[in-house]
Amino acid sequence: MRQTPFRRRALALASITAAAALTLTACSGGADSSGGDDASGETLKVGISQFAPHPALDAATEGFQEAFEEAGLDVEFELENAQGEQQNAVTIAQNFSTSDLDLVLAVATPSAQAAAQAITDKPVLFTAVTDAVEAELVESNEKPGGNVTGTSDAVPEDALQGQFDLIKELVPDAKKVGIVYASGEVNSEVQVKNATEVADGMGIEIVTQTVTTANDIAQATEALGDVDAIYVPTDNMVVTGVAALVQVAEEKKIPVIAAEAGTVEGGAIATLGIDYKALGKQTGEMAVKILKDGADPAEMPVEFAKTLANTVNPAAAERMGVTLPDSVTEGADVVE
Repeated sequence: MRQTPFRRRALALASITAAAALTLTACSGGADSSGGDDASGETLKVGISQFAPHPALDAATEGFQEAFEEAGLDVEFELENAQGEQQNAVTIAQNFSTSDLDLVLAVATPSAQAAAQAITDKPVLFTAVTDAVEAELVESNEKPGGNVTGTSDAVPEDALQGQFDLIKELVPDAKKVGIVYASGEVNSEVQVKNATEVADGMGIEIVTQTVTTANDIAQATEALGDVDAIYVPTDNMVVTGVAALVQVAEEKKIPVIAAEAGTVEGGAIATLGIDYKALGKQTGEMAVKILKDGADPAEMPVEFAKTLANTVNPAAAERMGVTLPDSVTEGADVVE
């Protein structure tokens, strides 16, 4: 079988992921328990503020909780979901700041920003944040400097290049790629900038449209005009409302490539992207170090994803008029 740029990159990243793995020893309001007894017999209390209900963030939360179970800690989780509303995230953070919690997890940038501002007397971890420095969560990735640290979902440079190689694999003559993103999300602005740099190097023009509410997504997708493909970054608003984008893309037969697997489940064709459950678990392992071993968040570097997922959706490809080559489907997780 021919080794395309996407295929070579996917194989290389899979090897890196495997090597890294060997080194590793809803709506709101519910409480959940996990794990067994910790060393002191104490029940720990952990608050989780998730910004929106969509597959990627749900998976990150699940992975975070799984890490406590594997560590054998007795934990009571208080789960809250902001339903994609910034003011809800602020309210949750304020409530957590006065609650008897041992640690707080913030899932996605808006929730992390709210938690970092409201909570100063207990450890705050974040996940699904693209650029923690740009979001003013930490002083630097290497030395956060306060009570806040966590994991970034910034797509590694090789993976981002692989995503655009994938676009060229599916649409060899692609010259214009559209991106719809929320104007108020710092993480999205960073991703669009990075995607534009990669695209420029491939002779691809990036065409953008911004939205302020999920109701704008369909109109913004239409406004992209005559693009050859659409790239969906890990934008919370767009991923939550991706069905509207996909509907327009299917009608116009425009292939949609995503930055993460949950969006592929939601109707995009494929991705080589972040495994959010693994990222959440990685964050949970950091939390265990803080709560069990006394690690200091100020001295814990922000960590980046160690696991990537190659995912395809053959039914979505068919609806968009795309034939998936073997170089893309071989070894991929398939959405049924």
